[in-house]
Amino acid sequence: MLLNKITLENFGAYRGRHSLELTPKKNRPIVLIGGLNGCGKTTLLDAIQLSLYGRRANCSARGGRNYESFLRESINRQVEAGEGASVAIEFSIAVEDKEKIYTVVRSWGADGKDTLRVEIDGVLEPVIANGWLEHVEEILPFDLSSLFFFDGEKIEALADPEQAGAVIRTAVRSLMGVHAVEQLRTDLAALQRRQEMTPKDQELMAVLESREAEYEAAVSAVDSEVQKRSRLKTDLDRLQGQLEQSESDFEREGGRLFERVKDLEADRGRVKSQVEATSLALVSIAGSSLPLLLLQDQLEMLGKQAEQENEASKASQVVDVLADRDEWLLGLLDGLPNSARLSVSRKLASDRKKRAAVASWEHGFRLPHDAVAQFAVLRQTLAHDRKRAGELLGESADLQDKLDTLDQQLSSVPDQTRVESIMAKRRELHDQVAVARADHDRSSAIIEDLKRRRDQLEAAVTRARKEAGDSTWDAEAAKRLFDYAERTRGTLTQFSTALVKRHIGLLEVAVLQSFNELMRKRGLVKNLHIDAESFALKLWDEEGEELNLGRLSAGERQLLAISLLAGLMKVAGNRLPSVIDTPLGRLDSQHRQHLVDRYFPNAGRQVLLLSTDEEIDEHLLARLKPSISHTYMLVHDDTELTTAVVPGYWWTSGAVHVA
Repeated sequence: MLLNKITLENFGAYRGRHSLELTPKKNRPIVLIGGLNGCGKTTLLDAIQLSLYGRRANCSARGGRNYESFLRESINRQVEAGEGASVAIEFSIAVEDKEKIYTVVRSWGADGKDTLRVEIDGVLEPVIANGWLEHVEEILPFDLSSLFFFDGEKIEALADPEQAGAVIRTAVRSLMGVHAVEQLRTDLAALQRRQEMTPKDQELMAVLESREAEYEAAVSAVDSEVQKRSRLKTDLDRLQGQLEQSESDFEREGGRLFERVKDLEADRGRVKSQVEATSLALVSIAGSSLPLLLLQDQLEMLGKQAEQENEASKASQVVDVLADRDEWLLGLLDGLPNSARLSVSRKLASDRKKRAAVASWEHGFRLPHDAVAQFAVLRQTLAHDRKRAGELLGESADLQDKLDTLDQQLSSVPDQTRVESIMAKRRELHDQVAVARADHDRSSAIIEDLKRRRDQLEAAVTRARKEAGDSTWDAEAAKRLFDYAERTRGTLTQFSTALVKRHIGLLEVAVLQSFNELMRKRGLVKNLHIDAESFALKLWDEEGEELNLGRLSAGERQLLAISLLAGLMKVAGNRLPSVIDTPLGRLDSQHRQHLVDRYFPNAGRQVLLLSTDEEIDEHLLARLKPSISHTYMLVHDDTELTTAVVPGYWWTSGAVHVA
């Protein structure tokens, strides 16, 4: 099992969403997470356990509160309670030599009721989510979780002879797969308690069993309908895909044109009429003055001739009277000097000469006197007709293009027999998709009704349990566990004793070897023995004298406890990750160095260390660095009372973020 990622949202001091990538790199098993006291290191440890075990999780901040109260109060206080909170963990395990990636998300709102979502390889698994407590026992049994997720300062308690025996018993039996034997004893004791129930307790128990049976049936009904809806969604998606393909076939065979054939024919008739009207207009304008444009040069010449003849006519009318006018003007100028009168006389004579020359122009065409005006009107008419003819020709060309396009589309319209089968299939698929969508929507509505019924029954079960009390609850658990114990008793009792003895021997060697590697005092412990019946742990020194575990220092007891865990993990094959909070508490510098050099890099495929700056300091960080895959800092904002996750560690990138 490897932890790939942990995500917290509005959980404890973590406001908003925070994720830590945890997948170790090759030969680098350690993920180092640094934070000062109160920054949220233990909250990370709680989040891992809470996401996996829910109500059973040994969360440090829970205390004596019930589960719902704990969840409500664990929502970050800087956000509205209605936003809720969640913890998620992604991990991978090997199943039949194939890696499977689990994503487990536990979320809750202001009411403190949690919901669990489980995905395997990206696929939602509601059935596994409903039976998660049993499923997770196959991955990491709850009784073993405290051996892999623990507080380093509290771990020394495992070195207590009685507690060490209990831990070894739990670990060995879980690792051997013979935990059912102990469970059987518990079940039989519970069964015995059930036999002593009063008639009233039995009546309450019967009510509770009835309510729970109804609730389990409701849960099963929801799951069944969810699976049914999933199948309906698959059918709906398949039919929609077939409909899309049918639409594509219909389009490719010209079905759209077939549907528009009447509109296309109407458009063609309209455009055809417009073409004919434009042709008539062109014929009409061609029958007027427009052909004169072919004689445009000749018309321009005649226009100029008309202007000349008009000027000559005007000049001939005044040339005879100009001599008398000029003589009269010169008479008026008698008082002027002779030179002035001579200059004026010359100018008047020059003007008469020019006018006489104009009057002498030839009137070859004998054009009418208003010919100039007529030519001006003709020019305007021809310009207008030219412009109009151009417009009509352009309209005619555009209309002809439209007509050609419509003719091409009409020629592409398939015969009805070609598209008839496709149209029939298309209509059928439309009907099937409509029915499938209605079935899917109906199933969704049924699910909502079933969920309401399930929630009502869950509340009824809660009330029945409250009325039944602890005695009937224990009896109910005893009855259920008794059935499991009966099925496993015969098999487990045959090989459990021999199997335990074999693994106890392996464990003794592994624990002793680990303890001597970690201890500063060489030769303190010469031998170690674990009793196969009581699982009691005993140590002997070099003189063969039994060591009193109570006389070991706190640091030595912590190292003994860690050695015990190291031995258990080694016997188990190092298949599980370790998460250690406050890993070096109460240890002196040499013991710390031994842990850093000899234990953490070899403790398994993945080791998460939640450390303060006084534990893994700059010196130990340098020694640990070759084995580190990721480093993170938990940065606490004393103003906002929230914690954020940033990459790095003290004395590396990220130190600037540390308060």
